[in-house]
Amino acid sequence: MQKINKSAEEEKMLDKMREIICEFVDMDPKSITLETNIRKDLGLNSLELVNLAVDIEEEFDVEIPDKEAMGLETVADAIKVIEKYMD
Repeated sequence: MQKINKSAEEEKMLDKMREIICEFVDMDPKSITLETNIRKDLGLNSLELVNLAVDIEEEFDVEIPDKEAMGLETVADAIKVIEKYMD
């Protein structure tokens, strides 16, 4: 049962990440997956990445160290970092 809850929670986080990301890029939210590369696939520059990190922090009520935020490569990486700081 916990595995189902974990998957449901991850899906909710992915949906929320899609919403946040779509504030920065004009693309179909469904095309954003866990494997989507934040810089290469989304084309975010450094400033946009900082703004994305701020929006993530506000949405999930977490504080992500700048160095860690700048090192995010994929949407899955972002979700892992969010989960790390939510605990």
